[in-house]
Amino acid sequence: MPDLRRPRIAVLGTGGTIAGVAAQGLGYRAGGMSLQDILTALPGLEEWLHLDCQQVANVGSQNIVYEDWRRLAFAVQARLDLGDVDGIVITHGTDTLEETAYLLDLVLSTRVPVVLTGAMRPAHAPGSDGVANLLSALAVAASPLAAGRGVLAVMNQKIHCARDVQKMAASGLDAFASPNSGPLGWVHDRDIGFYGAAAPQKPPLFGSLPAAPAKVHVLYSHGGLDIDLLRAMTALKPDGIVLAGVGNGNTTDEALALLGQAAAQGVAIVRASRTGSGRVVRNMEVDDDNAGFIVAGSLNPQKARILLMLALAQSPDATQLQDYFLA
Repeated sequence: MPDLRRPRIAVLGTGGTIAGVAAQGLGYRAGGMSLQDILTALPGLEEWLHLDCQQVANVGSQNIVYEDWRRLAFAVQARLDLGDVDGIVITHGTDTLEETAYLLDLVLSTRVPVVLTGAMRPAHAPGSDGVANLLSALAVAASPLAAGRGVLAVMNQKIHCARDVQKMAASGLDAFASPNSGPLGWVHDRDIGFYGAAAPQKPPLFGSLPAAPAKVHVLYSHGGLDIDLLRAMTALKPDGIVLAGVGNGNTTDEALALLGQAAAQGVAIVRASRTGSGRVVRNMEVDDDNAGFIVAGSLNPQKARILLMLALAQSPDATQLQDYFLA
């Protein structure tokens, strides 16, 4: 006898373009539709899946703040603790989807698939991709093939891991990629596949989110960088600074000297690259050992900021912090 049990999927809504509604002209308002409104565009799901829906937030993801992340992480963990779901899908704005996915991957310990998806075009727009992306995400979350692969992102029929996925284009349906690793797999209607076997699942780096994160700023380097920007940043007394550096996480000699002074005063300094791919290597052009700097490896600046925010709640030690980035 075939197993006729429908997979139970919890769908958590947070807003974004996938929940966008028309405004004047070509514009739209992100987070204008409820999760239930979105799901009404998908008739027949009850024949395939058992869905439980929860509206956690309804905002454009450019406005997401740490408390939103914390509320979402609690909602996901609470549902996992019930032990009654086969998968979880989170609808999310695409602007910071990669950040939310990575933060959740740092704290969730589960073999249950947790899948984020969104839309590049709002629901009212011709060729809107939200329904297709949501169907793909549901297919992944319902599949045993996705178990034990960590938090995933599904966009445009591609499956990405949370650590590597990035929004690489401001517009267009194929905006998401994993430049350092490539996608993990594919989706076609309800069929999904992965290009390789799942790696042994590691425990998350952090067991939970702190009540308040460390204060971490991002400095974007460019030709002719005004050093007063960095002076103003250090005057705010941050716990950490992530350098979105040129090339191998580099910046001007003047800025490196000031960052070195900040490191000597206990500010955690992480060198990342603004290039979008590749690894930042220690002690190549910059003497990281002498300066007390940390390198982000293959993490982009925005994900390096998230990791540093959480890592500083565990330890201010530069060596320990570097170990987190290399884990």
